[in-house]
Amino acid sequence: MWDDLLQRESTSLWRMPDGSLSSEIDPKPKGVLPGSFDPLHQGHRDLRAAAEDWLQGPVYYELSVTNADKPPLDAQVIEDRITQFDEHPVWITSAPTFVKKAELLPNVVFIVGADTALRIVEPRYYGGGESGLQTALDAIRESACRFLVAGRMFQGRFLTVSDIPIPQGFGDLFEPLPETQFRQDVSSTELRRRADS
Repeated sequence: MWDDLLQRESTSLWRMPDGSLSSEIDPKPKGVLPGSFDPLHQGHRDLRAAAEDWLQGPVYYELSVTNADKPPLDAQVIEDRITQFDEHPVWITSAPTFVKKAELLPNVVFIVGADTALRIVEPRYYGGGESGLQTALDAIRESACRFLVAGRMFQGRFLTVSDIPIPQGFGDLFEPLPETQFRQDVSSTELRRRADS
């Protein structure tokens, strides 16, 4: 099953808190919080809850088994990661980009940290550079998707949506989640570093 998911970008599954799998979900989420969740931590849980409150609708998690910056997850890692989600559904995809995610699940808000938003607008991730980036953002808009951006500590300072060099004409795709609504300076990387020391 996971091998099939890894090989097809058009495939996705929902894992429910009881462990069951489905190709559909009801109610459909208002927002999705993507991540590698290595591990899932309280910052993720609190961000999901803050986004749900802000958007006034259900917010679920997304685990992509492929990533633009990392090697694909193997079947055992996928199994280990998804068992962390015992309270809310997790959407399991092989969509490495937000364009692909938006194709699979239109009319949804992606909840991201400002550091991820910074990568979203980097032309190097898109064939065609600046024009490729604009084509991708146009496609996300056509899927009626957008981003809710939470502030994050990044390279020693607190980064917000106002620090992101969003291309002209696409500012409406990036909504800030106010710091009063959510701020937690914790990361999976730091938690792994602490666990290893």
